[in-house]
Order: sequence, then structure tokens, then C-alpha cells
Amino acid sequence: MVQPGDKVAIVSPSGGLPEIFPAPYELGLRRLRDFGLEPVEYPTTRKLGTTPAERAADLHAAWSDPSIRAVIASIGGDDQLTVLKHLDPEVFRADPKPFFGYSDNTNLLNFLYSLGLPAYHGGSVMVQFGRGGAMHPDSERSLRAALFTPGEFELTPAEGWTDHDRDWADASLLETEPPLFPGTGWTWSGSQPVSGRLWGGCVEILDWQLSVNRWMLPVESYDGVLFLETSEEMPTSEQVYRILRTFGERGLLERFDAVLWARPKSWSLEQHTTPAEAVAYVTGQYLAVDRALAEYNPSAVVVKGLDIGHTDPQLILPYGGQVSIDPAAERITVTY
Repeated sequence: MVQPGDKVAIVSPSGGLPEIFPAPYELGLRRLRDFGLEPVEYPTTRKLGTTPAERAADLHAAWSDPSIRAVIASIGGDDQLTVLKHLDPEVFRADPKPFFGYSDNTNLLNFLYSLGLPAYHGGSVMVQFGRGGAMHPDSERSLRAALFTPGEFELTPAEGWTDHDRDWADASLLETEPPLFPGTGWTWSGSQPVSGRLWGGCVEILDWQLSVNRWMLPVESYDGVLFLETSEEMPTSEQVYRILRTFGERGLLERFDAVLWARPKSWSLEQHTTPAEAVAYVTGQYLAVDRALAEYNPSAVVVKGLDIGHTDPQLILPYGGQVSIDPAAERITVTY
């Protein structure tokens, strides 16, 4: 675990968006300092257009510095897959330290999982730390626990949430908190309690990783609980089903006793859906999940609607860590 006063590396393994959106990035750094942590930046952290090898060099530098006790992604992107071939596993094994990220950072999370090293799905400087007005209390509570407090942490449904982005080009929007929708709770299927280790991430990124088979373990190495979420690109329900079908045909879906599915993001700056369209989108995605699991893993316990993805708030999951699911009590507990 991290201690107050520790240095934490801030990296951009996908892209240096802090260069063009400095306001939410600087706000996120201030919040990290409020946590009592000292952010340390690297050559590609605030620089767009860097090469995969340059970004890999920053990761090597962060893991090679013994004063760095955690690594946090500034933001995601869409080409971190190209960084993986430049990584030296021995650098990461020499000094294991927790990494926080999601979305395209699923690439690095899965890389670390393949080495048996600690990581956390969730938390980015520009989004969760750099949220306008204040951090969402659910996100902040989860991040503080994951960083500083080892032990059990109960995931709970959000009382207020949103998936409506705010334009980072308008720095004034960072002065106020985003309006929230009322909580919707979780949807449960199955009755048997399940415990096991967590594996998963952004479903589109995992689809790419399976396609190139980069840092994927043999199928029989996977078990426990699968968690999945979809990105701001809002894949269609048919696309989601086809990706899950690929997982199923590979023999992967059947390996898990339970599936945790994130609340889908159903609105973006590029796609302004109406409330009715958003409901239809979410419903369609959930039906696609049900369809795939009925075909490939009908006995799995399934919980849908968790705040573990691209929506706000975001709860942190220990990637490769333990989770306990109690359908009777409708309770989910992770171990940080």
C-alpha cells in the first residue's frame, strides 16, 4: 500500500492529452497532493504524438525508481496495445508497485496480471481526480481505500451518477460539479455465493488483445470473476454480443463463476442521446450480455449496472485481487 508523502508516477501510456487539456490535468494533480501524495511526471506525460517505445521507456523509468510507490495513468486512449511489445517484464518484476488505470489501460492491467503483479482497474488523473467542482464521494472513498487501506471494501450502488461528459476545452466547467441522475441499483441473476479473483476490463480492449494474443495466458489459467465495461465509443449491442461470442468460442466465458457488468456509458460529447435512446441503449447491451451468457455460461451469477467503468462515480477493482459476491444479501466485497 501507498503511504502519505509517497511519490507516485503520473504516466500517459496511451496519449499525452494533458498537453491539450491542461486544466483537468492540473486539477487532478492538486487533488493527488491533497491526498498527501507527490506526483512525478515523465517526458511523455504531457506530450502528444510520442512513440510507443518512448511511452514504454517512461513505464520502465517509473518502475525502476525505488522512490515511486504507485503509478497512475493520466487518461486512456486507443493505441496502448502497441506499447506492450516494448515492455521488459523483468523491470516490472524487480519492484512491484500498484498501477491505476482503466479503458485503454486494460492493456497494461492485463500485462501486469500475466506477471502476477498488483494493479487496480479505475482511477485516472484527468477524470476521477480532475472531476469538476469536487471528486464524487464514492470515487474518492474507493480510491482512498485502494491506495491507503488494505482489507475489505464493500461496493455499493451509487445514489447519484452521470454519464454526461463536460467539455474540457471550457475550463469554467471545472468550477462546478456535474448534475447527477438518481441511482438505479444493480440487476442480479443467480443465487449461489461466489468468491474468486477478478479479471477483465474494457471489453473492446480485451477483444484487441485476444486478436493479437499479446500477454494472454492459456485459457485454462483464467477463473474466478469476470468484470467487463464498455467505453465512450458506445459499441452497439450486436458488437458487444459478437465480442462475447468470440470469448465464448475461445472457451474463456465458461471459465468464470460470475460476471460483473458495468453501467454502460450511453451518452457522449459525440453522441447526444435522448433519455429514451439512452435507456434503449443500456437495455440492448444488457440483453446482449444475457444472450451470450445463456449460450456459453448459463450458470454464472451475473450482476449488471455496477459503477466500475466509464461513468461517474467509479469504484476501484483490484485487478487479480479477490472479490466476494453474495446474491442473497445483494452484497459485493473486494479486498484491496
